Amino acid sequence: FTSVKLSSLRRHLKIHLGGKHHVCHLCPKAFRTAALLHSHVNTHTGNKPHKCSECDTAFVTRGELSRHRRYKHTLEKPFKCTICEYSSVEASKMRRHVRSHTGERPYPCHLCSYASKDACKLKRHMSTHTGEKRYECYVCQARFTQSGTMKIHVLQKHGENVPKHQCPHCSTFLSRKSDLGVHLRNLHSYMEEAVKCRDCEAAFHERYAFLQHRKTHRSERRFRCAQCSCTCSQ
Repeated sequence: FTSVKLSSLRRHLKIHLGGKHHVCHLCPKAFRTAALLHSHVNTHTGNKPHKCSECDTAFVTRGELSRHRRYKHTLEKPFKCTICEYSSVEASKMRRHVRSHTGERPYPCHLCSYASKDACKLKRHMSTHTGEKRYECYVCQARFTQSGTMKIHVLQKHGENVPKHQCPHCSTFLSRKSDLGVHLRNLHSYMEEAVKCRDCEAAFHERYAFLQHRKTHRSERRFRCAQCSCTCSQ
């Protein structure tokens, strides 16, 4: 990471210090500032305070609004490649593009020789080692290693019978409104007595947040080989 502003560098360094003290009460995520937490909570509540002045669209964060304006209205591409004619709406896309010139692959797999130009592709690659099926069909709960495979499954197997009622707090879809009410009461209602995790000191007042937290322990690689750097979850 590099920056022309010292203040930006100091803000970036906090990522490495782990100073994320503002915890979401609806999921296990934590943030460095109250403002970031507030924006995140909007993703649970559905509140979209940032409204586009040129159309009726509204967004959870100011950054999403800026991207929308560039893509839909101004068509501005402020990030320009110094090697070719490519330009981009987003800085992250420009960083990935530059690696196609430099050949840089900064995201290596620690289990084989594979290395990737971006973090998302590395995550997809890791599932080939772990066999982890992170993507779940919201109709029949079948699980898949890649999101693309899951989407094809939904189109081929479920077609027009996809449930219409989506939970405002998570990705669950249900066929009937009454089922949605049961889901909200069981998983997203506030509990007076916190549920404690048996593997760490975390405690939660919402069952969904507790279940999401438990998944983090399932993927932990707590067992380390004494002969090499390999670690395993079992």
